Amino acid sequence: MLLALPAAALLALVPGTAAAYPNPGTVTGDTVLHDPTMVRTPAGKYLLYATGGGISHRSSADRTAFRGGADAFGSRPAWWSRYSTVPEAWAPDISYHGGKYLMYYSVSSFGSNTSAIGLATSATGEPGSWRDQGVVYTSGSASDYNAIDPNLFVDDDGKWWLSFGSWWTGIKMIRVDPATGKQYAGDTTRRSLASRPTGTKAVEAPYIVKRNGYYYLFASYDTCCAGTSSTYKIKVGRATSVTGPYRDKNGVAMTDNGGTPVLESHGRYIGPGGQSVMKDVDGDLLVYHYYDGQDGGKPKLGVNLLNWGSGWPVAY
Repeated sequence: MLLALPAAALLALVPGTAAAYPNPGTVTGDTVLHDPTMVRTPAGKYLLYATGGGISHRSSADRTAFRGGADAFGSRPAWWSRYSTVPEAWAPDISYHGGKYLMYYSVSSFGSNTSAIGLATSATGEPGSWRDQGVVYTSGSASDYNAIDPNLFVDDDGKWWLSFGSWWTGIKMIRVDPATGKQYAGDTTRRSLASRPTGTKAVEAPYIVKRNGYYYLFASYDTCCAGTSSTYKIKVGRATSVTGPYRDKNGVAMTDNGGTPVLESHGRYIGPGGQSVMKDVDGDLLVYHYYDGQDGGKPKLGVNLLNWGSGWPVAY
């Protein structure tokens, strides 16, 4: 398990160089994966889902030892084949609202923006229990955005928001109807939260949380999925409204290449990203994948606690 540290000690851990970033907490077992999302059930069981197949699954009793299991879907929904020839699902996002588990996920092929975000629901969150609810939002070759990497956020007023995006013109957000989990008919605006208008377009995998009166947008920057050549890193910005504008610690807008680093490559831990944030009994967890430079560049599960004492998330 990860250990808590005093707030004063944590403030000293804000990295001045990449070498100062913390190593992942200890995890064992079946930990080779991409794009993890995780919840803790009322019984204390950790359910983790990740990219691949019919949405790959792991579970843990203690957040340290993970074991593999059946995919979320034993039989893949037929509509997936319209967006991927494989087909398989990417970058799931699991949460619990209204007495049920929801899992948003994406179906696409690598490098394409002919993509779709789907939704599944479950009473238990366990593999085999998921009921597919179909397509939520799509993009195509003529779109200037990519409908993958979804994340659901429910605000203090009970409004549901779905952020998503990868490359192209960056991170987008739509409002979602709590009754259906799909786009809210009374507000069909597609908002922009983060982008890189100059240089590389590489920003993706949004995740939003609210802490201490601010909304924080985490995102993955630069190149994923290249093993030890990956340059992925996790950055964050904050805003006083869920729809933005999000700015980094220096005041630079995330729609203008902004973003404050949270975790970058260091030592054997290369290209951290594909992150989610989970509130657990001992604090907030940053859950992500990285490429292991001492194990052939395999993608592995990383977990760190976050401290918010500085007003910005610091991994430890």
